[in-house]
Amino acid sequence: MINFDDQDGQIWFNGALREWRDCKLHVLSHGLHYASCVFEGERVYAGKVFKLREHTQRLIDSAAALGFELPYALEELERATDETVAAQGYADAYVRPVAWRGSEMMGVSAQETKINVAIAVWEWPSYFSPEARLKGIRLKRAPWRRPSPETAPVHSKAAGLYMICTLSKHEAEADGFDDALMLDWRGRVAETTGANIFLVQNGTLHTPTPDCFLDGITRRTVMGLAKDRGIETVERAIMPDEIGRADEIFVTGTAAEVTPVGQIDDLHLQVGPVTRTLMDAYDAEVGKT
Repeated sequence: MINFDDQDGQIWFNGALREWRDCKLHVLSHGLHYASCVFEGERVYAGKVFKLREHTQRLIDSAAALGFELPYALEELERATDETVAAQGYADAYVRPVAWRGSEMMGVSAQETKINVAIAVWEWPSYFSPEARLKGIRLKRAPWRRPSPETAPVHSKAAGLYMICTLSKHEAEADGFDDALMLDWRGRVAETTGANIFLVQNGTLHTPTPDCFLDGITRRTVMGLAKDRGIETVERAIMPDEIGRADEIFVTGTAAEVTPVGQIDDLHLQVGPVTRTLMDAYDAEVGKT
């Protein structure tokens, strides 16, 4: 287990690199109490952040969805990210930009709070173990569902939206699974707790329409890679009973990359040729091969 508050290195914090252990926030920060916090997850391959522009823009857009503006322009945030990656010196790593309302006001209303921004970089292997990626991860149906767009800012990468993900993943892990499969408020297949999902049926990709969850950057990348290889992708509503008719299933995400699914509840699946093709294509795209 990594103790994240006790690490060597530096974090970019409100405009400058600071010692890792000195980067702290007050216990009465609004982001802690009222979830006025947004973040990103990015990967470094061979010293370069993959899709940095897309991730940085999404951080800005997520903040706007929560009603606040970041105090740094897109280009400033990109330079800060590159500076932090260089300072940490890892060829392959994970990047976590985060922005939150500070402690100047305490209450639901926090219009005058300071907007804080930090960027941390650390070494991190695949989200799932190499063995799980080889055989396919095991998913359990989550007890919680993705909310309706009328109830939450579902297209932002907002911290508060991940509470039900943590609850769902903890329950799945307690039962020996790797992750949880989440449905949406209508009972349709949505995503896992941190990755988008694809079903392969007769050589065609089928993936849920992202109308109440993130249209992932990795998701879009993989759809483009599939198109380049003549593999059709259909975005549509997918019901849970269709899972049993899939030839292959895989998930995509910055942390998960392209990871096959070997089991959902009592259903067992094989890691098939379409999944392997796209795993190899994604590894080549990010420069792993």
